[in-house]
Amino acid sequence: MADAIIQVVAGKLIDALKEHSGRVLEFRSQFMELKTQLDFMKSFLVDANKLKRKEETVKTTLSMIRELTYDAEDILTDCLLRAEFRDHVFRCNHFLPREMIFQHRTSKRLKDINGRIEKMHKVLKTYLKTIGQQGVHDDVSSVIHRRWTSPAFDESSIVGLAEDTMKIIGWILPTKKQLHQVGIIGMGGLGKTTITQKIFNNHAILERFEERIWVSISQTVNEEETMKTMLKQLGEDTYGLDMGQMLPKIKQALEGKDYLIVMDDVWSVHGWWERLLAGLPKREGQSSAVIITTRKESVAIEMGVEKARIHQPRVLNEEESWALFCRIAFSSEKEAKQHYELEELGKDIVKKCCGLPLAIKTVGGLLKSKTLSTDVWRRIHNNFHDELATREGESSVMASLQLSYDELPTRLKQCLLCFSIYPEDSVISAEQLVHWWVGEGFVQGKDSRTAIELAFDYLSELISRCLVEVVKQRGFDGRVYTCKMHDLVRDLTIKIAREESFCSFDEHGKQRPSIQSRRLGFTGEEDVKSLNKKSKLRAFLMMNSSPVSPGKTIPLFRVRSLRVLDFSLNKLENIPIPKLLHWIISLQRLSYLNLRGVASLKELPQLIGDLRNLQLLVLNGCNNLQKLPSSITNLQKLNVLDLGYCPMMRYLPQGLGRLSNLQELSGFTVPSEADRNGCRLGELQWLSKLKVLRVNINEESDIAEEELTVLSHLKQLKVLSINTEGCEKEEIFRKLDGLSPPPHLEELYLRYYRGVTTPMWMNPKSLRDLHYLCIENGDLQFVHPSFEGGKTITWKVEGLCLKFLARLQVEWDLVMSVMPRIRYVEVSHCYMLKSFPCNTEKLGVWRK
Repeated sequence: MADAIIQVVAGKLIDALKEHSGRVLEFRSQFMELKTQLDFMKSFLVDANKLKRKEETVKTTLSMIRELTYDAEDILTDCLLRAEFRDHVFRCNHFLPREMIFQHRTSKRLKDINGRIEKMHKVLKTYLKTIGQQGVHDDVSSVIHRRWTSPAFDESSIVGLAEDTMKIIGWILPTKKQLHQVGIIGMGGLGKTTITQKIFNNHAILERFEERIWVSISQTVNEEETMKTMLKQLGEDTYGLDMGQMLPKIKQALEGKDYLIVMDDVWSVHGWWERLLAGLPKREGQSSAVIITTRKESVAIEMGVEKARIHQPRVLNEEESWALFCRIAFSSEKEAKQHYELEELGKDIVKKCCGLPLAIKTVGGLLKSKTLSTDVWRRIHNNFHDELATREGESSVMASLQLSYDELPTRLKQCLLCFSIYPEDSVISAEQLVHWWVGEGFVQGKDSRTAIELAFDYLSELISRCLVEVVKQRGFDGRVYTCKMHDLVRDLTIKIAREESFCSFDEHGKQRPSIQSRRLGFTGEEDVKSLNKKSKLRAFLMMNSSPVSPGKTIPLFRVRSLRVLDFSLNKLENIPIPKLLHWIISLQRLSYLNLRGVASLKELPQLIGDLRNLQLLVLNGCNNLQKLPSSITNLQKLNVLDLGYCPMMRYLPQGLGRLSNLQELSGFTVPSEADRNGCRLGELQWLSKLKVLRVNINEESDIAEEELTVLSHLKQLKVLSINTEGCEKEEIFRKLDGLSPPPHLEELYLRYYRGVTTPMWMNPKSLRDLHYLCIENGDLQFVHPSFEGGKTITWKVEGLCLKFLARLQVEWDLVMSVMPRIRYVEVSHCYMLKSFPCNTEKLGVWRK
């Protein structure tokens, strides 16, 4: 498959050249020549896509096209930024010395690129005549198979395995041993983890064991992280603990209790298990258990499992395999029978999966996304058969995964490859992924849909194709918060990312930074000394929370090519912040900056306003951040500004209304009357593209009467959050009662509201499109009469969340009558609710 990244970048570049050619008049002829050449390259990519096995000529050409495309995009970006700087900062003479130097260098770079493309063009013309309609298939290279694990699972997507589950439960429950060890062994994709998940969540197990702990063990065992995981699941704080303190604390937390520990996906022992096992409590009267899953019987035995207590699951039989396939590709076996013309093809495909659940689910997810036509299924069946004809065992799983990748739309391929830089077993923030994709230009807004919205759609599509797994999602609508990738799929993404130079990996799948590296997920182990001013690095993401020595990251400060910079998983405790900021403001192409949770960050430099390509700025959780510079209002491309949970931030600067492209604004604090330089609430009316707004109101905040209608001007607003934590002024709540939110609002969050009744505007007539309502904390006692609507007017709300509203008096019958579409309710610490179908004192959830 020709590089997905080339197709995306080349297409984006051509569109940009069409749109902005008038802004780079001094280079117009050279850019038009470049556009012509790029159109030809796109034609070559279509032809290259027909080739299943890449000959060296094709591989070399794709590599050249990739470099040329990136270089061309860099030049166009630089030119557009320069033009914007001239337009907004000083309408300078193009013949000033600095401008003449820039024009000379840019012209030279464009001439060089066009010359290289022309030479390549001549070579390809000859070559394309010879390729014909070759149909050789790619070999699937052997890779190391790994598994990620999680205790969460979807019961509805499981077929079979009941016999395996009950067998092991039968081993565990009756035993009188102080510590009983059980091993589950087998090849990757066989269902070891699924069986263990079923056991872990079994009702009898829940009653039997007071504590349950699930630990995923990677190939390279991190003993400290293993103990941290155990302590966190036991509800213990790990901050400041060293390894010598952790094990005694684990023992103390488990002392006198029956417990179940799962050690999933163990690859090696090397002493770590002996140390951990020695520290677990084993006393008279206790009866606990450990379940170990591994691909190697020798590992289970080495960990102390008796041979009689090692279980190897069987593969699914034909009936079970077909049932599982039908649940994925169709909604049920009953629906499958309605498409009898596909049944024979489907059963042939299932046979090729050799009873491996992972392969069945992956191919089923692929076919689910296709038209239910014989021709489409036969084409996939034929390709799949060719892949499997000469392979057996584990490679068939990789073949099915490769097929799923090949069938992805180009727009999803580069998004999937982004997972390759995350360490195995990573729980990945969906928001981080989405911001990265938008920052690099992998996803762009279309029509009324923003790039962020489309990016979440892309992630959902990858999940529906069984290539990405959900870890945590919102109960109301399934919005994904965190996700993971199965290690077999991850191995595939690493293989493809290496082939397409998406990232730099060695033969073992480890990241290997070099001057040619485009993307890097930094764990602290990588050697970044090779990164310098000539580096081509476009994306840098910090991958763990462990403190990193300055010597490890300072070489990064020489890089100038970054578009994506994400430190959100690390507090940068050992990094000199002034030096970091000085480097950041030199990154002229930077599009996405995330400094979430950097406690030592107190303010941003005034020169941050020179980063005119910046689209996403995330400063969430910077506890000591006090202010933003006024130059922030120069960032005309800014789409996302996130200042949530920045308690020291008194206000945002005046002029925020000039950010006409802003779509999400979080952490907007309404200033006091004394804060003359603060952005007033009324100024937000000019943010016409705003879709998400999260507002903080405190004791000092001042809202003028004329500002109460500001929200009604935000015609595209979909999500509104109002947080009045710490505010006790009755005047403020009187004014909040007079707000005018737009009627098309879809989600509303009200936190720490001190009024006795809900605001008057919180009614189905004023909020006729509201789908989700969340009220948390505060002094609410009753709902306003307007909340009930009327006989002909009811809420469209489908999800309702009520938390920590100790005085709120509402009957369930009222909720059902005024919210007939309600299908999800989440309640906690609401002691005066009546007749609710779920627990109202502790966390209770009801689903229709």
